[in-house]
Amino acid sequence: MSMYMDEISRFNNYSEYLNKIYSKKAYRVSVDAGFSCPNRKDRNSPGCIYCDANGARATYLDKTVEIKEQITKGIAFLRKRYSAEIFLLYFQAFSGTYDKPEHLKELWDYALSLEKFNELIISTRPDCIDEIKADIIASYRREDFDVWVEIGLQSSNNETLKRINRGHTREDFEKAFNILRERGIKIVPHLIFGLPGETFNDMMDSVKYIAYLQPEGIKFHNLHAVAGTELGNLYLKGEIIVPSLENHVKYLASAIELLPPETVIMRLTCDTPYKKRLAPKNDLTKTEVIKLLKEELEKRESFQGKLF
Repeated sequence: MSMYMDEISRFNNYSEYLNKIYSKKAYRVSVDAGFSCPNRKDRNSPGCIYCDANGARATYLDKTVEIKEQITKGIAFLRKRYSAEIFLLYFQAFSGTYDKPEHLKELWDYALSLEKFNELIISTRPDCIDEIKADIIASYRREDFDVWVEIGLQSSNNETLKRINRGHTREDFEKAFNILRERGIKIVPHLIFGLPGETFNDMMDSVKYIAYLQPEGIKFHNLHAVAGTELGNLYLKGEIIVPSLENHVKYLASAIELLPPETVIMRLTCDTPYKKRLAPKNDLTKTEVIKLLKEELEKRESFQGKLF
C-alpha cells in the first residue's frame, strides 16, 4: 500500500494526496496561455476527433484572456467556492509547451511572480517536449516546490492514435516521458477509455503500458461526444457508441487494480459542459463517481495495485 493510500480509500485519490501533502485545501489555478497545438493550424481548425475549440479550458475562465486577470479570477473563485488556501499554477488549455523555449520561460516566470504558488503543472503533448524545454521546466524544481508535466497519450495503440487523428505515436510519448524522467520532473499521462475501435483489452493494454513506466500520476477520461467535433458528428450518424458512465466506472476499477500503488489518480472523468455534450448524458459529480468507484472496488474486494 502507498503511503498516501489506506484500505478505506482503496485507491490513491488526488484530493486525499493533496490533503496529506499540504494539510490545507489546495487547488489548481487553471490558466489558458493562448497556445494552440501542432495538430491544428489554429484553435478553430480540426485536431483530434474529440477535441473542440476550447481545448480543455477551465469553464470558470469564461472569455478572459490576460493571464494576470485569469489568475486573479481563478484564485477568487477557488477561495469563495472551496475555501482554498494553497494554490497550484496549472497551464491547462491545449498544448502548454507549444512555443519557443525563451517565450515559455518568460511566460512561466511572469505567471509564477503573480501569486505564491506551491507547484507548477503544465499540460502538453509528447511532440511538444524536447530537451531544451525540459531543462527549463526542471529549473523550477525546488525541495519545497513540485513541478509536474501532464502528457496526453490517450492510447498506447498506434492504430487507435491514427484513427483519432492524434498526430503522434506511442514512441513519441515514450521519448518525451524519458526526457522528463531523466530530469526528475513528475509525469502524469492521460488515457481516454472508450475510443472508437478499442476493446476492453485494448484499454487495459494501455494501462499496463503506463503501469510499467510507473508515473507519479495518471488521469483517466471517459469518452465524450461533443457537439461540433468530428467525434460528435460520428455519434449523431450512429457510427460510434459512447460508453455509459456505469461502464466507465468498471473500466476504472480494472485499471486501478493494474497500477502501481504509489501512482496518484488525478482524474477519473471528463468534465465537458453538459450543454455541449451529446453523450453520455448521465451526469454525476466527481464525488458521486468516486463513491461508485469505491463501491465497485469493495465489491471486488480489490484496491489499487492488486494486480500490478
